[in-house]
Amino acid sequence: MELTSPGPTLGVVGGGQLGRMLGEAAGPLGVELVVSDPTPDCPASPVVRDQVVGAFDDYETLRELAERADVLTYEIELADPDTLARVSEETGTPVHPDPDTLRTIQDKLRQNESYAAAGIPTPEFRRVDDVADLRAAGEELGWPVMLKAREGGYDGRGNLPCEGPEDADAALAEVGGENAVAEAMVPFERELAVIGCRGPDGIDTFPVTETVHREEILRESVSPARTDEATLERAEEVAREVLGTLDGRGVYGIELFECASPRDADASIERSDPRAGDILVNEVAPRPHNSGHWTIEGCDVSQFEQHVRAVVGLPLGSTRRRAPTVSANILGDVDETRPARLAGADEALSVPRLAMHWYGKRDVRPLRKMGHVTLSGEGDEDVDELLDAVRTVRDGLTFR
Repeated sequence: MELTSPGPTLGVVGGGQLGRMLGEAAGPLGVELVVSDPTPDCPASPVVRDQVVGAFDDYETLRELAERADVLTYEIELADPDTLARVSEETGTPVHPDPDTLRTIQDKLRQNESYAAAGIPTPEFRRVDDVADLRAAGEELGWPVMLKAREGGYDGRGNLPCEGPEDADAALAEVGGENAVAEAMVPFERELAVIGCRGPDGIDTFPVTETVHREEILRESVSPARTDEATLERAEEVAREVLGTLDGRGVYGIELFECASPRDADASIERSDPRAGDILVNEVAPRPHNSGHWTIEGCDVSQFEQHVRAVVGLPLGSTRRRAPTVSANILGDVDETRPARLAGADEALSVPRLAMHWYGKRDVRPLRKMGHVTLSGEGDEDVDELLDAVRTVRDGLTFR
């Protein structure tokens, strides 16, 4: 692709923190962004050329976005694949990743079925349309099970452990009442993630990352992951297999389980245990992902620049990790919604080699992602030391 001035315009459905970081990465490439988002003056608005205000699935909004862009992409799974496909056909503006890929990933049952059909390892799963299905799934897979809403959930939303048949009614009601998936609980050693890239010249992956979750929310990312080389190689292999099932250029966040050894597994779920050391696919996001934020400081090219390169048709950049790097999310530590005023930033920014990213959200809510901090080493520092340091910084930041 030849670059010109002015450069290509990328239309992005979604103007949250991912749209903001895409805008920051696109500028040096000469790529301008226009985003659509239902929130006026969305977090991305200060760093992009313009915003179209409208719902993620609104035809007129997406039509205007397509008419103003050379390529369309999305940074949120709430974009509507049917509307994207329609406006692409009407305007001739391509969409990456492909709307059918979004359609598959929006439905967790369809997503799991597609991986299973391709021979990609996933937790055992069953379709759940009612309470009887859930109770039958629990008997087959072994209690407890992880209940997931088929649609509308991402980043841990819509996921709920169901401990036993007596909890089935309440659990199913909490995730929406129907159209769910029950998955066998996986006795994992750790959670891993791979940011995969599909560009005009092939596929690539960023280094395997360890992710630390609590209450279904990603808290920290650690790269390199604290596991053995064989597991890292297997995780990358599985990620590349996933990329082979998806259509369209762009960056994909691939969440994985590294299975626990039998001695560490809970005997109550031993019946569905995979082999120790196996890698299972948890979920996939067709966009830049929270687990890849560390790449901004930690790699030659960030996941955001890589996504822009891929979708507009530029060559992929180097995914080399520059140094051991950890990141931690800054979450809302409040009990109720209030204006966002962060205390402790001066102390955080005085830490050598620490980078802070503020997402520009006007209100803070309990556990809302408001920003993140990243700390890179200078050589071969122990990632546990870096993780302790970044946690100390993160814990000193508060909205109270």
